[in-house]
Amino acid sequence: MPILLLLALFVIVPILEIYVIIQVGQAIGALWTIVLLIADSILGTLLMKSQGRAAWRRFQEALADGRMPAREVLDGVLVIFGGAFLVTPGFCSDVVGALLLLPPTRAVIRRLVARRFTFGMLGDVPSPRMRAPRGPTGDVEDFDVEGTATEIDPRRLP
Repeated sequence: MPILLLLALFVIVPILEIYVIIQVGQAIGALWTIVLLIADSILGTLLMKSQGRAAWRRFQEALADGRMPAREVLDGVLVIFGGAFLVTPGFCSDVVGALLLLPPTRAVIRRLVARRFTFGMLGDVPSPRMRAPRGPTGDVEDFDVEGTATEIDPRRLP
């Protein structure tokens, strides 16, 4: 499977990009095609900059609120990939980059990616939506753990 993915990434995608560039060049002219490729790279850079700042701000807000910034980190990763796709010359990669940078489509992609990787990483760990395990009497099992704690004065630490 990884060999097929590499084949697609390094052979099929560039051939597709060249084909689309040639078709666009035949339709609007070579000079306008080059201008369009440069313009979408510049616009992609500006869009990546603004979306990156927004993702960074949301990341900092999540940390300030004391919650895990998982969504914000994934947003940042998608923004970086989206910017890389938009800066790369080619119209097909520009479409993918725009989908990753625009907030509505990025939210859909983020959910798909999170669902895919969360399921793969957790394996058999029950999700919070699953019902709690039942004991022999049909009651929810008790997961309390007995223990003790000792408070340590931080001024006495070495």
